[in-house]
Amino acid sequence: MLKLLICLLATMATAAALMQLHQQHLELNHQTSQLHNAIESRQARLWNQQLQIARVTAPPAVKAAIIKQQLRLTPLSPIGSSATSWVDTGKD
Repeated sequence: MLKLLICLLATMATAAALMQLHQQHLELNHQTSQLHNAIESRQARLWNQQLQIARVTAPPAVKAAIIKQQLRLTPLSPIGSSATSWVDTGKD
């Protein structure tokens, strides 16, 4: 009778521990899902911001902004002269 009682108590303790582990597993899955959704949301917002930056800095948009603000820009080196490297601005 004592052995049966000990086995029953051990089984109940094991079942309770397993139920607790299962609950923790479900909670962690829920948290992981929430984090994944937050990451996807922020990534989508970042992609939209990158798209907006690309639109604003596209050559036609820059040209339109220069014309609209009536900026008088001149090239660093005279037209027709070729720079020998990307750091050569033609100014010496």
